[in-house]
Amino acid sequence: MRIILTGGGTGGHIYPALAFAKYLKTVDNNAEILYIGTDKGLESKIVPAAGYDFKTIDIQGIRRSLSLQNFVTAWKYIRSTLVAKKIIQDFKPDIVMGTGGYVCAPVVNAAIKLGIPTILHEQNAVPGVANKHLASGVTKIVVAFHHAEKYFPKNKVVFAGNPRAQEVADIQPSDIIKNFGLDPNKRTVVIFGGSRGALTINEALVKALPKLAEQKYQILYASGEIYYDNYKEEFEKYSGKGNIVIRPYLSNMSELLSSIDLIVARSGATTIAEVTALGLPSIFIPSPNVTNDQQTKNAMELVEAGAAVIIKDSELTAELLIQSISDILEDTVKYSEMQEASRKSGVPDASERLYKIIKEIVN
Repeated sequence: MRIILTGGGTGGHIYPALAFAKYLKTVDNNAEILYIGTDKGLESKIVPAAGYDFKTIDIQGIRRSLSLQNFVTAWKYIRSTLVAKKIIQDFKPDIVMGTGGYVCAPVVNAAIKLGIPTILHEQNAVPGVANKHLASGVTKIVVAFHHAEKYFPKNKVVFAGNPRAQEVADIQPSDIIKNFGLDPNKRTVVIFGGSRGALTINEALVKALPKLAEQKYQILYASGEIYYDNYKEEFEKYSGKGNIVIRPYLSNMSELLSSIDLIVARSGATTIAEVTALGLPSIFIPSPNVTNDQQTKNAMELVEAGAAVIIKDSELTAELLIQSISDILEDTVKYSEMQEASRKSGVPDASERLYKIIKEIVN
């Protein structure tokens, strides 16, 4: 199989594509994969580092307010569509898959115009602008949340989950907790606000530290690089001196998730795919700075299933954080119910499902 993958801007668009690429190589050793992105996006570093061929187009996102930059965007869209056509004609893919972000729009559009089969993968409960724009012309649309189905033509949309779920589900539990000086036999909570961290979570966590230090469970917290120095003095009073360890960043998150008991985090699509694949109960604090309040809508599907609870970013306090964690970990019945609900919500064979859909289209 020859496939072009495209998507970028955020890791949420890139990592599902790479997770599927990794799976594809395990079932089809002769598969040829080309990734198209921009030279300024995260994909320009992440994709080549993962070992995949990478080509670029020059495109930018549309402004949501009146701006002369939108005329530049329109011109770049036309030009990048022509460049994408040439790349597609040279590569001769069997199918082109877009995972969202403005970079995928001209690539998928070019494939549609060339009569190449196309597929969209929508990770969020509410679709992004690019995928909405492309929906009418593509061959098939795969969603990771049932909530997203209503935004697309019924005859094209199918639920298959997020490929990151299968990638994480295959990781075996380990004693990685020991690497942080924590007890692998104790209940462990990971708290993080994304790779860059989150101000409100840091503020609540700092105030919660004295009480958290008294709990029977243990905490592994990632503050984010940009916030660590701001609270370094307070962090160092508690980190590594009991049941709390604080780091600026946790690079081995996937392995950690398979070895902990509860997660407190933002509710990005990739995070949700990972925790449900592992049957992990969750406390979500959706980011208020995401378009269309996507993270709240992502989390609500799990809240309604009984797999998670939500704390609004604006309502987060140290007291509420501690109480929410304790309510779950100290109630064995509630914990087991959330664990089972999370497992039922997960799609640990997401890549396999996606592959079957693609095979049906290509054949």
